[in-house]
Amino acid sequence: MVGTNLKAETMKLMELRSAMELEMNAIIESLCSPGGPGLSGNLLDSEGFPREDVDIMRVRANRQRLAVLRNDHKDVTEKISQNIQVLHSARLASGPSQDSGNLTSSSSSNFIATTTPSAMDVDIVSKPFALVDEITEASPAAEDGVQLGDQVVKFGDVESGDNLVQRLAAEAQRNQGRAISVVVMRQGTLVNLSVTPRAWEGRGLLGCHFRIYDGRLHH
Repeated sequence: MVGTNLKAETMKLMELRSAMELEMNAIIESLCSPGGPGLSGNLLDSEGFPREDVDIMRVRANRQRLAVLRNDHKDVTEKISQNIQVLHSARLASGPSQDSGNLTSSSSSNFIATTTPSAMDVDIVSKPFALVDEITEASPAAEDGVQLGDQVVKFGDVESGDNLVQRLAAEAQRNQGRAISVVVMRQGTLVNLSVTPRAWEGRGLLGCHFRIYDGRLHH
């Protein structure tokens, strides 16, 4: 009964996280639309007066909501990770399940539900090590298909392990101007991307921010 309840709770958390990601993407799209202020652009004009071309109150509300969603998304992701580890440990202890359903997931809280929550098995298929928690419009990452909320499973030759900050930075620098194979988990589904680190008008070679699960990294 405990396992069944935990599975149901985990599925609800998955649905909540997906809803958060959709809302975050909508806010990002709104803030970064043509002529928009962006995620952190100045709301004052060159003379120090409030900009007249944007709805300042709405922008501030959207930015505040995005910050709240990012924190909540992190908490939900960590809770899902805890649940899936408990479920996986219980499965190993009890042996193969007789349920006909299947729930594929990683030990870092990523799932692919292929049936109803009441009949699930648990298997580890990947281990994301970073979360895209900020991305700039028209950046190399955005143009190459990276989205807010993507969880990085593989970035070129880099997978989970030690010294991720240094390894990711080196991989981007080493492949500047060349396509890198990137695998991300997006709303429970593995997505293969081809991302090319390159110089652009903004900072870094990608224009997105990765939150390493044990640290922070800018690109």
